[in-house]
Amino acid sequence: MAYQPGTLEPKWQRAWQEANAFRTGTDTSKPKFYALDMFPYPSAAGLHVGHPLGYTATDIVARYHRHLGHNVLHPMGWDAFGLPAEQHAIETGEHPAKLTFRNIDTYRRQLQRLGFSYDWEREVCTCDPDYYRWTQQIFTVLHERGLAYQTETPVNWCPALKTVLANEEVVDGLSERGGHPVYRVPMRQWMLRITAYADRLLADLNGLDWPENIKEIQRNWIGKSTGARVRFAVSPASGEASADVVEVFTTRPDTLYGVTYMVLAPEHPLVERIAVGEFRSKVTLYKDAASRKSDRERAEAAKEKTGENTGAFVTHPLTGAKIPVYISDYVMMNYGTGAIMAVPAHDERDHAFAKAFGLPIVQVVAPQGAAAVEIDVQKNAYAGDGAIVNSPLINGLSVDAAKEKILATLEEKGLGERAITYKLRDWLFSRQRYWGEPIPVLKDSAGGTVRALRADELPLTLPEVESYEPTGDGKSPLSAIRSWVERKDEQGNTIFVETDTMPGSAGSSWYFLRYCDPLNKSAMFDFEKAKYWMPVDLYVGGQEHAVGHLLYSRFWTKVLFDAGLSPVSEPFHRLVNQGMICRDGAKMSKSKGNGVSPDEVVRDYGADTLRVYEMFMGPFTQTKDWQDSNLAGVFRFLGRVERLYVNDAGQGQLNETPPTPGDLRLLHKTIKKISEDIGSMSFNTAVAQMMIFVNGMYESGCRSRAILEPFLVCLAPYAPHLAEELWHRAVVGATSDPSQPGYPFVSLAPWPAFDPALVVDDEIRMGVQVNGKHRGEIVLPVGAAQDVAVAAALANEQVRAAMEGKELKKTIYVAGRILNFVVG
Repeated sequence: MAYQPGTLEPKWQRAWQEANAFRTGTDTSKPKFYALDMFPYPSAAGLHVGHPLGYTATDIVARYHRHLGHNVLHPMGWDAFGLPAEQHAIETGEHPAKLTFRNIDTYRRQLQRLGFSYDWEREVCTCDPDYYRWTQQIFTVLHERGLAYQTETPVNWCPALKTVLANEEVVDGLSERGGHPVYRVPMRQWMLRITAYADRLLADLNGLDWPENIKEIQRNWIGKSTGARVRFAVSPASGEASADVVEVFTTRPDTLYGVTYMVLAPEHPLVERIAVGEFRSKVTLYKDAASRKSDRERAEAAKEKTGENTGAFVTHPLTGAKIPVYISDYVMMNYGTGAIMAVPAHDERDHAFAKAFGLPIVQVVAPQGAAAVEIDVQKNAYAGDGAIVNSPLINGLSVDAAKEKILATLEEKGLGERAITYKLRDWLFSRQRYWGEPIPVLKDSAGGTVRALRADELPLTLPEVESYEPTGDGKSPLSAIRSWVERKDEQGNTIFVETDTMPGSAGSSWYFLRYCDPLNKSAMFDFEKAKYWMPVDLYVGGQEHAVGHLLYSRFWTKVLFDAGLSPVSEPFHRLVNQGMICRDGAKMSKSKGNGVSPDEVVRDYGADTLRVYEMFMGPFTQTKDWQDSNLAGVFRFLGRVERLYVNDAGQGQLNETPPTPGDLRLLHKTIKKISEDIGSMSFNTAVAQMMIFVNGMYESGCRSRAILEPFLVCLAPYAPHLAEELWHRAVVGATSDPSQPGYPFVSLAPWPAFDPALVVDDEIRMGVQVNGKHRGEIVLPVGAAQDVAVAAALANEQVRAAMEGKELKKTIYVAGRILNFVVG
């Protein structure tokens, strides 16, 4: 019988759907397992074969836990608000929801064709008002707790596109779409105060089973630094007296005597006041140029240092020396205070700037002890520890002792104090666009917040609009819909609905909680249900979300926990990042035109072939290269599996013959290996063990039910359609009806246990060498003595031929590892 996945796979997908075989269990006395994929944005391109890599892995783990008798929550949904759908609406006039739901239908169809065991009754969609009413309610919780506020902040404004762009949408000062000039301009925006949770976000990383590199990325992004705030009095270029003070934060107050200049961010509010006369015009031009660069471009460590002299000075708080003040785009207003005290002898960026502008470089730290070497800070910055030099108050002290003395002196003089700062900035939460969750806030005519909407006023739904084009003045298209924007308060005064919308990351910051109780009409979710299911036991997705989605989700979960709405303060217990699937060494993408559609693979080889191939390609977390030719090998393997169970007529051919000890040991080793490999997500080695098992069955001629029936359960998480078909034909009986209630699907069968005594070999296969070259193999009892091994080796024809006519000089034998005859 030829393997025909095109026939059997749709059959079992229908059977599972009709039986609702993967409905989430409700018996809370059972152990639970919550397996979750980062849900996708439904793009018009549909899935390529890189997407199912992670989905297949979580499906295997979810199916395994069902076999173990656990309640399994394995849902799927859609991160559905996004710029591509809005851009399509701008270009075509079609409502973004229509394109979005068409794309969702495509994604759902593709996922269902791959046999994933999702509970589709729990499907969520972030652009559905029944979902985003709760996203809006979470915003009101944030607002009530002082964690949502409005302020003026620099944004990437593109006049040609009439909209604010995210940093990743700006390349070399131009919009990624269209290549239009982009400017950094201040605009009133909603912000979420994630910085209030910085310490907890840092501390709680320690208890998570996450890849260490992801934890480190978050630690660096949060960027907690302990140091000092130091104040420098300003001396303007005009020579007039000034009450202005520049405050800087530094982690190295011990280097204060090495400050030779100061740099302000171009956006710093003091720049306009202190740059006058001949310096002002150049400073203005430089500020304009800097406004066209994204933060990412400005932070490039390797880029050439540029800047302008303001003509102003600040006074050194300890020496009284006048220090020139520059502006440069490598200093940013959104980190620290927007000003730095430059110590070029001991900081690479400051050194590069000093060399570019001919500024003094003064060494204040010298290496000592075993590390002492001759250094020239005029050539290169020295960033190591050592003893303090050229610093009258602290000469000779260690770095730590010098820090303490400088801090004490600054605090005594009122010129500074100890401080902690973070790289983490508050979350910019406004978007001046149509296709997003409306922010549920009412405002007065001056733009001040009157109140957040009450729960009974939600959802605040998106209105129909005539044009999806931004207004051109920085406002959302919603601002043009007066009938939607204007309302009356209880006194009859006109109040206004906020016209900014939330970013796409809003709905994805809590969806994992909604899956616990997705049909609830009266609450975000039932607290007790969430208490049972949360946290997510296994979360799989790309590491590119380390400082976006993963950080925002942790923040929102902590806020809901503090508000008594979430039973957990961390959403994801275990995180695993799948590796990429590349083609010809490049990441698959629509823009590169190198994607492979899973629809094509399913058509030609079947879903099970795709699932098993992707798991067999290599270690799950590493990058792998797609090879079309290798699909055929996996297809043939599955065909060999089928022929073990059914004859050419398609009839089951298992028998009741007692298994041999060798076959029994191979089965139990296979059960053990596959069980452990699923736990460690070593899927490629599990597939390799399956291949070893199948080869063993063909070698021994085994068709014993006692051996092959348990193997089908082990195969089912990987190739569920084929396993279900063979279970039906060879185990349950081909005359049974899968549509009948209570049909015993292999997908729900108990997982077989292995006998520890049967996974220990009593015999081993060992290579024999003559003068270090492999000449044959022998089978020995475990722990066999040397004379037994030598006798077995000399009975081997190839070994005897290699030694014939030669004198045996030495025998090297390590039991179970090596037997080498040295001859001459």
